[in-house]
Amino acid sequence: MAMGDLSWARIEAFLEMMSAERGAATNTLAAYERDLGDLHEFLTGRKVKVGEAVTADLGAYLGDLATRGFEPSSQARHLSSMRQFYKFLYAEGLRADDPTAQLDAPKKARPLPKTLSVESVEKLLTLAAEEAALTDKGQLQRLRLHAILELLYATGMRVSEVVALSARVLSQTQDFLIIRGKGNKERLVPLSSAASRALVAYGRAMAEAKKKGDPDSPWLFPAASKEGYLPRQMLARDLKSLAARAGLPSSAVSPHVLRHAFASHLLQNGADLRVVQELLGHSDISTTQIYTHVLEERLRHVVETHHPLAKQGKKLD
Repeated sequence: MAMGDLSWARIEAFLEMMSAERGAATNTLAAYERDLGDLHEFLTGRKVKVGEAVTADLGAYLGDLATRGFEPSSQARHLSSMRQFYKFLYAEGLRADDPTAQLDAPKKARPLPKTLSVESVEKLLTLAAEEAALTDKGQLQRLRLHAILELLYATGMRVSEVVALSARVLSQTQDFLIIRGKGNKERLVPLSSAASRALVAYGRAMAEAKKKGDPDSPWLFPAASKEGYLPRQMLARDLKSLAARAGLPSSAVSPHVLRHAFASHLLQNGADLRVVQELLGHSDISTTQIYTHVLEERLRHVVETHHPLAKQGKKLD
């Protein structure tokens, strides 16, 4: 690309300023040069000089980046390069305005939460139950893990809420739990029959351990930690180990993933988003809306299954 024109000279002047006055690193300068070189090429195709581009030209360039498949993060980097360049031109009196002032940064897509299929969760819970039934050494720890997994999947509790449950839970009704979550707010969560049974079995084992000399604790899941209860890191490690034994990729399994599975599976089966918000303890519905992709898939399935035109194989636009 021929770069002897005035437009490229201004880009070079900007790069020299970034190097001499701001001490930009070599990699940073190279990135600016790439980004502005790409902009230069685009504007040349529109017969527009870089120094004379208006907001519409630069907006069209961002649109072109999106069309070419650039991720929002890459588009944002190009916009940052343009902002720096046009601010330089404005500061040097080479133009009377900053055409990037009215440009909005590309919105980054919110990553979808990692989750597990119903089949994968069933594998985890089945193996945890089978191992908890073994009466050899370490059964109490296996009963604990089984009870925690059943609680996580039955209630959608945060891992911090589960590990810090009071031992009083064992004397409460096994139909509901009162959870104290973020902001010290309380909420009521229903227990599944499987979670209730796992809690009862764990409670019996705890009572037997106390008879044999284990110290009393105010926590449901006591441990020799600073807080006095099971550390989240230890739970995560035990869960990943269980996942590996169940034939699942351990990297894809964590306590928080079970919370996501709880919400996703509820929505897949027709639960209302507001109900899921309440169960998860989200103060704002927008936080729960990360799961709307599940709703969209369900609605699409409903239309494809029940709409008469869809049944006839006609495309619905």
